[in-house]
Amino acid sequence: MAITDAHPDLNRTLKFFPVENENPLTLSKTQIQHFNENGFISPLDALSDDEIAQHRDYFNRLMDKVLAEGGNSYSINGWHTRSSGIHDLTTDPRILDYVQDLLGENLICWGTHYFCKLPGEDKQVSYHQDASYWPLSPSKTVTVWLAIDDASVENGAMTVIPKSHLHGQIAFERSSSDEKNVLSQTVMEPDLYGDSPVPFEMKAGQLSLHSDLLLHGSEPNTSDRRRCGLTMRFVPPEVKAANNWNQRAIIARGSDPSGHWVHNPRPE
Repeated sequence: MAITDAHPDLNRTLKFFPVENENPLTLSKTQIQHFNENGFISPLDALSDDEIAQHRDYFNRLMDKVLAEGGNSYSINGWHTRSSGIHDLTTDPRILDYVQDLLGENLICWGTHYFCKLPGEDKQVSYHQDASYWPLSPSKTVTVWLAIDDASVENGAMTVIPKSHLHGQIAFERSSSDEKNVLSQTVMEPDLYGDSPVPFEMKAGQLSLHSDLLLHGSEPNTSDRRRCGLTMRFVPPEVKAANNWNQRAIIARGSDPSGHWVHNPRPE
């Protein structure tokens, strides 16, 4: 059965707010226009080969710990308030410079999540809109997807439907068990909502930016190479969170004049 609102009690505003920035400092005006029209920018250079190799080693240690405790390759979710290596990426000036050109000088990071597809894994991420899941309003989250490993079509790169962000909330269904979906929502016939799918093929250390209303998903990793990416979710302070989702935030740049978002300091 089609569902049109995952949080009907919250009266959220789910629509795309075009970026208005006549003087971007890092992105070009053409890139911002592309974001407004298509809902994403990819790829962008961020970390050097040495830097991403160091973070990959850091992630590997976290993953070993999680697996030893009975978790899986998707379990490292929301650890930016407890892991200094993740926190440091959410406050990296090179990453924030990109995001600032889309959201403004005050930036809140409210969430992070590693999506790590192991070689030969049969799980997929069905097409969905991020904003549908989140008790946030208005829908102004920009997600940074940082490639920890090289991402290609062969190892399950994230794939988006350009222009789908312009439809507001798109009806979805609860995912069936035979989908083997990492998440829980599925938009049926995603091709109806935009242009032809575009895979985000990136080198480790590069990143993409996408709107929280952009339809995206990914196929299983049928290759012999791992595909890991770290998502970092940013909003301007005027976005408000229900259900205590404001408690695990980092004021990554600037300030929050409203005091709505609880700032967590860098963990040791």
